[in-house]
Amino acid sequence: MRTGSTVDELLAVAVPVARAAAGTARRMRAEAITDVETKSTRTDVVTEADRAVERQVVEALRAARPGDGVFGEEYGDSAMPEPGAVRWVLDPIDGTVNYLYGLPQYAVSLAAEVDGAVLAGVVINAATGEEWTATRGGGAWRDGRRLRCSGQTELAEALVGTGFAYRAERRAHQGAVLAGLITQVRDIRRFGSAALDLCSVAEGALDAFYEKGLNPWDHAAGGLIAAEAGATVAGLHGAPAGADLVVAAPAGLFPALHAVLAGLDAAGGA
Repeated sequence: MRTGSTVDELLAVAVPVARAAAGTARRMRAEAITDVETKSTRTDVVTEADRAVERQVVEALRAARPGDGVFGEEYGDSAMPEPGAVRWVLDPIDGTVNYLYGLPQYAVSLAAEVDGAVLAGVVINAATGEEWTATRGGGAWRDGRRLRCSGQTELAEALVGTGFAYRAERRAHQGAVLAGLITQVRDIRRFGSAALDLCSVAEGALDAFYEKGLNPWDHAAGGLIAAEAGATVAGLHGAPAGADLVVAAPAGLFPALHAVLAGLDAAGGA
């Protein structure tokens, strides 16, 4: 890591950059609604906003910390950084379908990692301005309040969030997993933003969350926030959280949820 770069300093860079990006996402959607003649389809609004927000963040990070890498959906560096170097992991708009439809559940997610370990992260619901932050070892926070995940230990009483892929083959498998799980939990919620779902686990609004097929930028910041709030964030059978599966749950609930998801082959399928 660059000399003098503490986790708090990384977060101090991330927060204003993410706030400005959230403002841009919100403004671009409002302008598209009031000036529809400039847009051919609503999908164009999402595509343009995704790219504009990511460009803005990349430029801001490179101005503030020119030696760092940036890893995002559209721009930035795909190559792994040198050992010890900081790499920023960015999702400019997590929850693009919500953004498309105007549902107030889409977020800017920005995390700083070194050698694969996420050290600082911020998630901002761009529609509402709600903000969650965390640093490794420093806890998870919202509006000056330290967060703790729920104390739920009974799977039958757990409210569980999840998400689905766009590919039909994968979605079919995810539907089969959901059908097997839903009879064993209190209920299921699908809000459409993995980053915000993980923040919901951090503050106990969801007891747990799982999803297959997430990219690193979908869960880097949110995963740190959930973990720093006391949740176990991992994959199945000792694997780290990743594309095969991301599971976040309180330590007392994780084994039971893990057992059911493993039995349903939640990490498998297309």
